[in-house]
Amino acid sequence: MDDISARSALADPATRRALQLDTLSAILPMERRDRLAEVLTDDDVATLKHLAREGMGENSLRALSSDLAYLEAWAQAATGASLPWPASDSLALKFVAHHLWDPARRETDPQHGMPADVAAALRESEMLRSDGPHAPSTVKRRLASWGTLHRWKGQEGPFASPSLRSALQLAVRASTRPRRRKSSRAVTRDVLDRLLATCASGRLADTRDLAILLLAFASGGRRRSEVARLRVEQLSEEPAVLLDPRDPKSPKLPCLAIQLGRTKTGDASDEGRVFLVGPPVEALREWLHRADITKGPVFRAIDRWEAIEERALTPQSINLIVKRRCAMAGLEAREFSAHGLRAGYLTEAARRGVALPEAMQQSQHRSVQQAASYYNEAERSQGRAARLGV
Repeated sequence: MDDISARSALADPATRRALQLDTLSAILPMERRDRLAEVLTDDDVATLKHLAREGMGENSLRALSSDLAYLEAWAQAATGASLPWPASDSLALKFVAHHLWDPARRETDPQHGMPADVAAALRESEMLRSDGPHAPSTVKRRLASWGTLHRWKGQEGPFASPSLRSALQLAVRASTRPRRRKSSRAVTRDVLDRLLATCASGRLADTRDLAILLLAFASGGRRRSEVARLRVEQLSEEPAVLLDPRDPKSPKLPCLAIQLGRTKTGDASDEGRVFLVGPPVEALREWLHRADITKGPVFRAIDRWEAIEERALTPQSINLIVKRRCAMAGLEAREFSAHGLRAGYLTEAARRGVALPEAMQQSQHRSVQQAASYYNEAERSQGRAARLGV
């Protein structure tokens, strides 16, 4: 490209933003780079780069950029202008009204919900796929992202206002859409044992997957992003512990500690540590030994010739491993995901009478309400509380 062509390209705002987004190629999916460049403003791109420099987690930044792009596209379609900073209370209320509405009322009142021209513009930009109201969880997440961006810009938004909170609560209460779990079924211990049984052939991938499943479950149901980015430097040997703490003569089990660092609910300054005891430690040691890994990413890709690559597995790879093992175990893979390990850990803790606060120390949940929500309805239906009328 000659100097004149280069200057011409940089003069085009979308091209300039696309080139700036190249610096985030390790975080943002680059097949969407041009689409994001068309929707985001120069200020938006600068904000994302700032968040990346400040160390925001990759998954959080990816979700934030997606929400920001949607908010910008919606603002353009609904108001004819980019998002204002700070946003007004009326604009946030309009967002809720456009996304959480009653389909039955829409049949008699065409003005209820998102206007047809706004929906058409969002579909044309490939930002909107749903024909009905949004899921309450999606709306809440986008409002939370909007609020996060305000805080990072040092501005006050309307997101704590009583009027917005009340409108959101009423809209969610009126919503007919059921809450969808990230994994339809929890990977409880009985399910986990079936998955582990598929890792018995002795192949290198089996050794790796065995360690992934045991570590992800036993460490408190670690998120797939935390498993994918786990590094050897985060592991530390701990003194062996008794199989039965009440019996000083019981056998001893190996123990490892994992320094979590920055997580979805914490940051790198947190002292969050979780412990592995017994078989998960042995499985992890076996994988590291066979793979000859002494530093860097713990879980890595393996090619068809069983050569181990330098790069770490992606969070999506962790999810696919869980689904593949479910299929191999004769389970319905679409009913499970890596998040089922997190739900399964807390569900299993409840089955075994482990107090929720103790389980939360291992899972690193900060909200009792959030942790308790992982006690799946499927398990509750088998409990005594649901059978008092029998």
